[in-house]
Amino acid sequence: MTERAPNVPKILCAGIAVQDIVMRVENFPAPGTKVAASEFIITGGGCAANAAVAVARLKGRVAFAGPLGGTDDAVSNRILADLGNENVDCTGAVRVDSGTASVSLILLDASGEKTIATRRGVNLGRALPNDAAALVADVDAVLVDNRFPEFVTVVCRVARERKIPVVIDLDQATDVSDPLLALGTHIVSSSEALFGTTGLKEYGAALKKLAGHLSGFLAITDGPHGVYWLEGGAVRHLPAFKVKVIDSLGAGDAFHGGFTLALAEGRALPDIMRFASATAALKCTKFGGAAGAPTRAEVETFLSKNS
Repeated sequence: MTERAPNVPKILCAGIAVQDIVMRVENFPAPGTKVAASEFIITGGGCAANAAVAVARLKGRVAFAGPLGGTDDAVSNRILADLGNENVDCTGAVRVDSGTASVSLILLDASGEKTIATRRGVNLGRALPNDAAALVADVDAVLVDNRFPEFVTVVCRVARERKIPVVIDLDQATDVSDPLLALGTHIVSSSEALFGTTGLKEYGAALKKLAGHLSGFLAITDGPHGVYWLEGGAVRHLPAFKVKVIDSLGAGDAFHGGFTLALAEGRALPDIMRFASATAALKCTKFGGAAGAPTRAEVETFLSKNS
């Protein structure tokens, strides 16, 4: 495990961690048929866990907090072992007796498109952090997803008391008045979640509708269409970097990890967006979900060549 310098920003990623079983195929199988897989990997998944891996690869210090199954749940044990191998501090994980972590089976076709089947975790939804204040005591920013809202709401509240950035990955649709969203200093949503939350299908209109209920920064990522955000009431856009897409699984999570780390480093907004977008783009060029997250050197080299 690689040591991180103490002056490097530390990020807490809180929320969901799952196990992904990923296969690469030429085409998705028709019902009742078989296809051959050219590549296969069992790797970590889930928004917060994926983002934590991205931060670690980008040379940030990072911790993960979230509910997982009990010590007899082999899936949860593997998730934590994999995160530990990425130099992610997992002391904030809460093991739930009789609980199980989620597992996803993912097929990726030749274009990088994915089809996903998920066995949802059991008995994890009501878990709370053991000591939320201790989790955020030494971090420079918090990144949460909204898959376990009760767990992360506690984390966000104590982070706001510390007056540190709270980035919310709006990964699943909710209500525009969701109290969790009001705790975010920065909200970066997927297009699906933002459109589902607002009932609108146009970037600018959806952003402005949700912004009417919030006081912080708001952006939306939409894969090959790039990222849109509000600045001074106007809609800004950064196109996605052009890359050959092999596997888009975890790209949004890589964006969130890169965004939060760059924010904690004190970068200007345009630089934050380019850094996060490059992180997501490079993730798409590698097979393996979160295991394909790029290194800091790869991102910096890519940006220098795409100025």
